[in-house]
Amino acid sequence: MFIYPVDKMAANETDVYAENVFLCFPLRLDSCLSAQRLTTVKVAMYILMLLIIFLTVFGNLLVVVSISYFKHLQSPTHLIVQSLAACDCLLGSLVMPYSMVRSIEGCWYLGDVICKVHSSLDMTLSISSKMHLSLISVDRYWAICDPLMYRTRVTNYSITVFIMCAWLFAFVYSFSIVFSEVNLIGLEVLVLQISCLGSCVLLFNKPSALICSILTFFLPGAIMSSLYVKIFRVASKHAKVLSERVSVLEIKSQTYAQRERKAAKIVAIVVGAFLLCWLPFFVATALDPFLDFWTPADVFDALVWFGYFNSTCNPLIYGFFYPRFQKAFKILMSTVMCGSSSSRTLAFG
Repeated sequence: MFIYPVDKMAANETDVYAENVFLCFPLRLDSCLSAQRLTTVKVAMYILMLLIIFLTVFGNLLVVVSISYFKHLQSPTHLIVQSLAACDCLLGSLVMPYSMVRSIEGCWYLGDVICKVHSSLDMTLSISSKMHLSLISVDRYWAICDPLMYRTRVTNYSITVFIMCAWLFAFVYSFSIVFSEVNLIGLEVLVLQISCLGSCVLLFNKPSALICSILTFFLPGAIMSSLYVKIFRVASKHAKVLSERVSVLEIKSQTYAQRERKAAKIVAIVVGAFLLCWLPFFVATALDPFLDFWTPADVFDALVWFGYFNSTCNPLIYGFFYPRFQKAFKILMSTVMCGSSSSRTLAFG
């Protein structure tokens, strides 16, 4: 009878233990391997991502409350901005925390159903953000290029209808794709090869990757960019005309035009930040299926978080560039921290 030497048996047990330590579920043979990172690196990543999550939720919540509380911020345009901020706030509270654990630990601990719900919500909120920005672009285009039609047809009710349609489309499109698994047709062999307990990866086949990227990012981005080119051309013509008129009766219309141009510039910054943050992710998403999914997991996670960072930037842009939001933020912060009260009809400069 062959008996293992004690030191060899101990070595085998050590190897098994060491291997199990790096599994997402150490007691399961079908478990995925967890991410191998230094403790200091994990701590630094948790601190950075928690800071991004906090700023995203707090900043966008501040935008939502400001528009709800102050009457001077309640307009059709700001109604879209409020819905966009609510979308970003939901992304920070419902999606980003779970993505944080998955990105750092390399494991998904909540099962396949919750994984699909998480991926669907991620897509829903991302698509909804793009549709809100498209609505804002159209709103600014009408306000500057056709102000008479804008004042008569663009109301809070009509904007609310468009916002509800944007949310509904994003929700139906995202959940139907993820739960029907139409994006996995033709990838069955790959899915079997990479399938393990603790994995939560959203893959796209070639048709789905192209359709999703073009329909939800590149097409809206092109539309928004073209609209803003037209907006600034018209705004420049208006500025030239108004600069040649100095009558007292036209001061009010001149002030209104200047305010509209400034609002368009701020929204253009928001749209530009959105395109910049999400462009790398959608380029990788569109090309990855054609390159045999060559993008490393850590790189893809970094691109996802760079896109998430856009939701953090939006309230910062409003706070830095929009005096009305600056004052609203200061008043709300002083109210919360010092307990002071303020009028809901306070005039903003």
